[in-house]
Amino acid sequence: MEDIIGLIIAPIIVFLVIVAPIWLILHYRSKKQINQGLSEDQVTALNNLAKTAESMADRIQTLEAILDAESPEWRKKA
Repeated sequence: MEDIIGLIIAPIIVFLVIVAPIWLILHYRSKKQINQGLSEDQVTALNNLAKTAESMADRIQTLEAILDAESPEWRKKA
């Protein structure tokens, strides 16, 4: 009976002393990296998309102004 208990307790002790701390360290390190924010490439891409969106908004306003001048009823057709 004592042999069986020894066989069960030994892996539990090894797990708690070696595996569990390493597991926790790696787990929380990966969580910390996820929460650090955007990478430099992602920030650059986001800034490029923002500039493109602003440019498109300006173009849309210009096109609407042209359509309003040439065909005032165009909004009612759509």
